[in-house]
Amino acid sequence: MNAVVLAVIVMLVLSFIRVHVVLALFIGSLIGGLAAGLGLDNTMVAFQDGLGAGAKIALSYALLGAFAMAVAHSGLPQVLADWLIDKLDSPDMSAAQKAAAWAKWGMLAGIGAMAVMSQNLIPVHIAFIPLLIPPLLIVMSRLKLDRRAVACVLTFGLVTTYMYLPLGFGRVFLYDILYQNIMNAGLDVSNVSAMKAMGIPALGMLSGLLIALLVTYRKPRSYVVPEIEITETKKIHPYRIAIAVAAIVACFGIQLWLTAAGGEADPLLIGSLAGLVLFIASGSIKWSESDAVFTGGMRMMALVGIIMITAQGFAAVMQATGEIEPLVSSSATLFAGNKAMGALVMLLVGLLITMGIGSSFSTLPIIAAIYVPLCVTLGFSPLATVSIIGTAGALGDAGSPASDSTLGPTAGLNADGQHDHIRDTVIPTFIHFNIPLLIAGWIAAMVL
Repeated sequence: MNAVVLAVIVMLVLSFIRVHVVLALFIGSLIGGLAAGLGLDNTMVAFQDGLGAGAKIALSYALLGAFAMAVAHSGLPQVLADWLIDKLDSPDMSAAQKAAAWAKWGMLAGIGAMAVMSQNLIPVHIAFIPLLIPPLLIVMSRLKLDRRAVACVLTFGLVTTYMYLPLGFGRVFLYDILYQNIMNAGLDVSNVSAMKAMGIPALGMLSGLLIALLVTYRKPRSYVVPEIEITETKKIHPYRIAIAVAAIVACFGIQLWLTAAGGEADPLLIGSLAGLVLFIASGSIKWSESDAVFTGGMRMMALVGIIMITAQGFAAVMQATGEIEPLVSSSATLFAGNKAMGALVMLLVGLLITMGIGSSFSTLPIIAAIYVPLCVTLGFSPLATVSIIGTAGALGDAGSPASDSTLGPTAGLNADGQHDHIRDTVIPTFIHFNIPLLIAGWIAAMVL
């Protein structure tokens, strides 16, 4: 068996039987390296070298967690949560029921809109989740809102936006990576509409979201009303609220500026640090409180950082095996001459690679060079070729234990310890998005 396939299967099986994701990634990479003949020493060296690539990401998310806790400490998120709770506690039963329905769908719509905007209008990716979600958990619990539905909304907004809209992260994914790699492989797609090519796959994602919200997770689900640090009742000071608003604006503004400048500095790292400095310099957070606030926030995002560091090590071992390209090549040519089976196999291989690596942005360069000549040989149009390769890259981002599109939602929804990463985020998003996306991608390949 191909070492990459074996490693990914081992990692996924271990994750699904409740072995911790970090341990599952490590064991999977170890087995994959040994199966490829790297030996224990070379496997560990490759894994250790890969860990360094995730250090910056982990530090960025740790500072983001501290910034989120600082914002929560100001009382700003609590104002929104208290307002919603007051509406739910209305003595007028009919008014309370209407408020509950409004709160449920209003929250889902607002969270979805923020997830979409986080990819383009305010390109902060998952940075908004620890700011927005934890203070709303008490409201979700009161409403008995199934958090798996919220996880699906978040992942839908994070993934569908960049794979369909050519703005912000979407422009990077579609033009800087997808189109560039396809043209580097010898196919001119400069006149192909990205939105037209990815329209059917995006509809597949939308259908999965509607099924999750209206069918699978529409029933109430009971949770213990959370009593976490960031929702403790305290007096709200207008000054602290003003500083929190200013810090958020500064954090996002700096990220927008650095992103537009196109430098090598990490916008999330610098933006979060600037927001924290503003909190301390303004006195909104006292020196005596700063250690507890920052430590609590970093602890909230620590697991995400550790998993992403480990995922980088896993990806490095997979690259070191040298078996990714043979996997793609052999799988793609297995059904040469049969367009339907060829498209299906290309999509499945893309799903497998992204599930292991955890990044659709990293999958595209691996598969494009081999998929382009195969698509031309099978007679796919340039439009269909863009759709196949784009969908193959995006498949697996939702539903991967090591993807930030699943780790981000878990970090916010599990702030009170009532949301499991695998059972409540990974499995629901895998079922509701990868299956419809696989079907929709195949249909697009056949009709475009």
